[in-house]
Amino acid sequence: MSPSPTSPLGVSLLGCGEIGRILARAVREGRAGRVQLRYLFDRDPGRSRRLAEELGGGVRVAGSFSEILSDPETRVVVEAASQAAVAEYGEEVLRSGKDLMVMSVGALADEDLLRRLREAAARGGSRIHIPSGSVLGVDGVKAAGLVGIREAQLTTRKPPAALAYSPYLKERGVDLSHLKEPKVVFEGTAREAVRAFPESVNIAATLALAGVGFDGLRVRIIADPTLDRNVHELRVRGEAGEMVTVARNVPSPGNPRTSYLAALSAIMRLRDLVETLLVGT
Repeated sequence: MSPSPTSPLGVSLLGCGEIGRILARAVREGRAGRVQLRYLFDRDPGRSRRLAEELGGGVRVAGSFSEILSDPETRVVVEAASQAAVAEYGEEVLRSGKDLMVMSVGALADEDLLRRLREAAARGGSRIHIPSGSVLGVDGVKAAGLVGIREAQLTTRKPPAALAYSPYLKERGVDLSHLKEPKVVFEGTAREAVRAFPESVNIAATLALAGVGFDGLRVRIIADPTLDRNVHELRVRGEAGEMVTVARNVPSPGNPRTSYLAALSAIMRLRDLVETLLVGT
């Protein structure tokens, strides 16, 4: 989806947490290219109002999501809220003819939801955009997937504080508060990982959709008290060769559980929608 030569690309934001705040500021400051921020919406109205005030006015706070759906100038809705928000709002966004950018990519491990979103996009003539997020190598995985991937593993290392909130660990009685050395807290498929840690490993879903598959990508999550940032190591082997990438990501300034690179990748995806020169797949 591209804006007309004389008008910017209208974007509305679903979710006004840390990623939404970074993205909204980038749009208002012109760092996302020829993009105009139309509406803010959050299930917590106070959060969307606070973000609007921080931006200095000129952006509407939607009282209901239907205001965004009925806005003819909104061409893209960016979901920066939760996996539940993707399930609740995704289909109607796509059916309305608006593109949907998904940040909570783990929601798409639900095969039925993914099918319904694709059908809604086909009916609405719209598209689903998934930024690369906080992992390196997504372009390579997409290309390698054309000829076959035999083996893929993602190892994610995070400070204990970035994982301790997880219901998955709490339900299993795993206490990370006094951890002195690295501890493996999860091993399984990407499908299992995004359900167990819905806010922590959306990159596993991105890689799965890029060509590895939700059941083909093995994921290991390690709580590491020696770290002050998130580290994602990807190893892929297939017909196109072997690929190893390592990303050591600085946490977002406003939320240590959010990768700064994930927010930046969303900004660049918006820029790609309005640029005349595109780099990478």
